[in-house]
Amino acid sequence: MTDIHALMDQCLERNASDLHLSSGRPPVVRVRGHLVDLDQQVLTPEQIRAMAEEILPQRSLDELAECGSTDYGYAHGDKCRFRVAVLTQKGSIGIVMRLIPHKLLSFEQIGLPDSVRQLLTLHRGLVLVTGPTGSGKTTTLATMIDWINQNRDVHIVTIEDPIEYYHKHSKSLVTQREVGSDTSSFAEAMRRALREDPDVILLGEMRDLETTSAAISAAETGHLVFGTLHTTGAARTVDRIIDQYPTDQQDQVRAQLSVALVAVISQILVPTSDGKGRAAAFEVMLSNPAIENHIRKKETFKIPSVIQTGRRAGNLLLDDSLLELYRSGRITKEAMRERVFDRSYIDQKLGSA
Repeated sequence: MTDIHALMDQCLERNASDLHLSSGRPPVVRVRGHLVDLDQQVLTPEQIRAMAEEILPQRSLDELAECGSTDYGYAHGDKCRFRVAVLTQKGSIGIVMRLIPHKLLSFEQIGLPDSVRQLLTLHRGLVLVTGPTGSGKTTTLATMIDWINQNRDVHIVTIEDPIEYYHKHSKSLVTQREVGSDTSSFAEAMRRALREDPDVILLGEMRDLETTSAAISAAETGHLVFGTLHTTGAARTVDRIIDQYPTDQQDQVRAQLSVALVAVISQILVPTSDGKGRAAAFEVMLSNPAIENHIRKKETFKIPSVIQTGRRAGNLLLDDSLLELYRSGRITKEAMRERVFDRSYIDQKLGSA
């Protein structure tokens, strides 16, 4: 019988980001972005189901039976935590476990631009951290919340699915609520949060219109709200939020968002040139009157040029961040070119170097 806790140990020892358990193949780990088979026997559906039943709480087993999938946070003793997703595929069970780093990282370790730190002293506004799945959004948000916790005397309420990083009370008071066990949904928790005397709210995912509306309203009414979206780039993020709303409400939402949104931080992870890790590239949009105006007037396509000209104020284009990583030797030219939005812009920059 394959021991799922031994597999977790191997994931930790190999510094893997993910563990995949799928029938018909040995256990697989993702190391530095690449999938690697562990030296184990091919897994059977019965083995995977037994492993799922060993680590799943009853509520998750019930959700799996009803919905065909479930996810939650799992503590592997005092060694580490995993975000566990269990799903049915072709009639059998599959498990994907994301290793959550047991140590909170610093701004310097993540590579976050210094301009982001100033956002953490704000008393109101919406700050969005965006990027594709697996780009490190949760880690970045945990670092930001930890900074606030250490430096400000405020009440922080987090709403997560599942809770990944545990925050101990420090200078701040931290209340962490998990969707599924502590509350029925993001929208429900967001409604309740406003009655819990919060100063800072972390919303793990703005996955529906009701939750997004509540986040914008909270930011308008004097709370600092952090949220995430699976978008890349500030302009696309604004468009995604607006597109959630019916057409007849979009003008009103543009007006609200232009005032409430104070920053968008987009990030992606890129394999390093030495093949030993991944480097984070960032786009940072700090709102100003020009950006507010573009949001109100449906001119989000003009946002990148405002970011580009506002670099001294702390703005940063993703393409410029990728270019800096390439020039410093951390990533290859090919890796950079595969991920930039505007290759002609990059070619022009390189040509003028």
